[in-house]
Amino acid sequence: MRLEARSTVGWPQVLRASGVALLAVLAVAAALVAVAGAPVGPSFGLMAQGAFGSVFALSETLTRAIPLVFTGLAATVAFKARLFNIGAEGQLYAGAIAAVAVGSAGWALPTPLLMAATLGAAMLAGAGLLLGPALAKQWWQVDEVVSTLLLNFITLLAVGALLDGPMKDPGAMGWPQSLALPDALALDKLVPQTRVHTGLLLAGSAALGLWVLLRFTTLGFDIRALGANARAAAFAGVPVTRTVVLVALLSGGLAGLAGAVEVAGRTGYVTLDMSPGYGYTGIVIAMLAGLHPLAVVAASVLVAGVLVGADSMSRSMGVPTYLADVVVACALLAVLTASMLSRYRLRFDRPALA
Repeated sequence: MRLEARSTVGWPQVLRASGVALLAVLAVAAALVAVAGAPVGPSFGLMAQGAFGSVFALSETLTRAIPLVFTGLAATVAFKARLFNIGAEGQLYAGAIAAVAVGSAGWALPTPLLMAATLGAAMLAGAGLLLGPALAKQWWQVDEVVSTLLLNFITLLAVGALLDGPMKDPGAMGWPQSLALPDALALDKLVPQTRVHTGLLLAGSAALGLWVLLRFTTLGFDIRALGANARAAAFAGVPVTRTVVLVALLSGGLAGLAGAVEVAGRTGYVTLDMSPGYGYTGIVIAMLAGLHPLAVVAASVLVAGVLVGADSMSRSMGVPTYLADVVVACALLAVLTASMLSRYRLRFDRPALA
């Protein structure tokens, strides 16, 4: 038995493999719900209702999806160039703490300029955190998976030291938190009496802009060429080092922007539990979207719906909320398997006659 590459990969193979992957995920989720002792049908119904069944539920899903769009886009553009950025979690926190540092500095600037400076500082912080590993990979072949992953822990420790030291809110009781972002820099609400904010529009614009960049610009062609075959791209004249630097700046900047938007739109300050793993979930979303920027938006809403709906299902049925994390992980494995099966077929060799 061996894997044989298909000569062509058409939509029928992709749709068939994706359908099988979806059925596999649903089967795993149903089995886990049954093991937890809850009825499968009503539990799935409560999950869907808790995520999309009302204006409030939909607003919570969209609010949860906003940082996921940014981290999903950060992973998408990096993976397109085969720069495997696993550090979006740390870049998100770096962006958040930089946004608060600039926004609460007390500069006498008009609000639009101060907002631009706040978001720009967040993007620079996230970009700077990825630039080092990207150059280390390019110059000394240092594995960026390891370096970006380790930087997550270093960044969280540094943020923790800032929250316990110079950036600690003196009025905060108990769990350390940063100084609050000024109210003038808070993002407006899209729907009154909900938490969904204008960061959703910014996330959608970022997805559209990244799609245009990858699809219609010279830089986008260089990124796609680098991801397809770095040696061939260099032979064809693609400036490899420059492209890697620009990809690192863009990917890290998007992850840092996720932190700034989360602070300005939802929390108002930085804490160590501000992100429940948005950076890591962004990797799952990028793979679910097939590294397509516009599909990242849909995948983010879907994953956010699973997470929000699982909370509702847990309150009503007593099913652990960890079920959502398992479903998301199984969805990633299923999509990767479906992608492989759409490009390869199993061949069973006949045994040789004696």
